[in-house]
Amino acid sequence: MTMLTLDDTASSDPKHGCPPEDRPIEALLDAGVIMIDKPRGPTSHQLTAWAREMLGIQRLGHGGTLDPFATGLLTMLCGKATRLTDIVLSGDKRYIAILKFGREVSDGELIGLIGNLKGEIYNVPPLESAVKVQVRSRVLHDFRLIESDTESRIAVLTIRCNAGTYIRTLARDIGLLLDTTCELVELHRDNTGPFDQSHACTMQQMTDAVFLLREHEDDRALRHLIAPVERILAHLPSIVVKDGAAAAISHGAALARPGVVSLDESIEKGSTVVLETLKGEAVAIAETNVDAKKLASMQFGEVARPKVVLMQAGTYPQTWSKS
Repeated sequence: MTMLTLDDTASSDPKHGCPPEDRPIEALLDAGVIMIDKPRGPTSHQLTAWAREMLGIQRLGHGGTLDPFATGLLTMLCGKATRLTDIVLSGDKRYIAILKFGREVSDGELIGLIGNLKGEIYNVPPLESAVKVQVRSRVLHDFRLIESDTESRIAVLTIRCNAGTYIRTLARDIGLLLDTTCELVELHRDNTGPFDQSHACTMQQMTDAVFLLREHEDDRALRHLIAPVERILAHLPSIVVKDGAAAAISHGAALARPGVVSLDESIEKGSTVVLETLKGEAVAIAETNVDAKKLASMQFGEVARPKVVLMQAGTYPQTWSKS
């Protein structure tokens, strides 16, 4: 992203707010993201309920449900981050799938087929899904054969796709196109949005981290497991605002032109953007009223209106008059 600077003299008061990576554990639990390495067996809802009880917080949700038999990255959202479920669900995913065919399928036959399936496809939720059955399209960005054993009729594939792609349905369709049965034996999600396997922790690791906090007042392990909410917003274009504007926006006010420090020059009217402070703190998710070019020529007027406010009111002092 190329940023267009409108005020190169702006600065942020170090007495208020703090860089996201320096937040105390209480602030991370109020607006943070935990990547769980889900094991085979429990449902996504069960894991979320266990984590909610373990962490002792009321607001903890998850984005991107995995079936009980599936493993891998499950996104848990703490506190205010639960308001960003739609953004989490919209991120691309990557899976490793193990398929078992009803007959021997050669590598050439399979590679030729999956090559033709790249791009936009129709994808219908399986009967097992709680989602209403309806035809919709999804995009397979990458679809490759990793390994196969023709004799045992097993193939391992990697799939990078839109959120909401049903891999079980995709496996069924592969079988239909090959005129044989195709069973999804195992499924592992190793990437979701900006997160990969290196960001994940197990439920046991979370249990140990909570134990260290409660019994030894050591929050280092738990802080390591919770990412600040800004991590899931990194893909959005941003508008950097002054401290006074951050204070006003945290109370629900719209962003006015005098409060802008810099912005992504690709922003268009109607864009969904993250409003952030000079310290990199997310203040709100907003919709822009003008594009970057017009904004640069403005002196006054409304620039963007917040849709989801993330910053706690009072983080930055009020600089406007109530009168």
